[in-house]
Amino acid sequence: MSSTQVPVLHAVRLLGFADTPEVAIRARLPVQEAATALADAEARGWLQHTGFADLYGWSLTDAGRTEGERILALERQRADGDGGLDAIYAAFLPLNTRLLRACTDWQIRPTPQEPLAVNDHDDPVWDRRVLGELGALSHDLTHLVTRLAAVLPRFAGYDDRFQTALQRAQAGERDWVDRSDVDSCHRVWFELHEDLVATLGITRDGS
Repeated sequence: MSSTQVPVLHAVRLLGFADTPEVAIRARLPVQEAATALADAEARGWLQHTGFADLYGWSLTDAGRTEGERILALERQRADGDGGLDAIYAAFLPLNTRLLRACTDWQIRPTPQEPLAVNDHDDPVWDRRVLGELGALSHDLTHLVTRLAAVLPRFAGYDDRFQTALQRAQAGERDWVDRSDVDSCHRVWFELHEDLVATLGITRDGS
């Protein structure tokens, strides 16, 4: 496997379904290099390029998922001999619970008449509380990512991306809290979670 195929395969794992420019950004590669690596991985049976309506993108095959996990297991074996990532993941889980709660509160604001009422963002106190919680999580995330990057440098940057999304949300761009088609707080967090479970060889429920 070439040095460009490894980050490309992992980027597709994190993104789930993405076009070539998106994969290049996440893999930190020039678009042409990413395109070549994607084509090579497709030829090996690790990726497939499919379309839905007017959307076209890359996704992992079962063989590609298996190959990616094999590479990550070798990477962890070299870098994490003392099992430090397990302790970091244990610290991540309560933060994840808080993040999911904050995103739910951003989407839903219960009323006496409707416990699942959609948050219309007409209550600035409610929204400020949610953004305040995301700010606290951003602070905690910085410490977590520092620990992660000390073991595996590729984890660096998740905290910066989260902070950038949060700043845009705080400036009034509400989509940057939870939209999936921008690099929102929720999307960054989702990718970090996927990166962790892929690296540890577990599922999101811990099995």
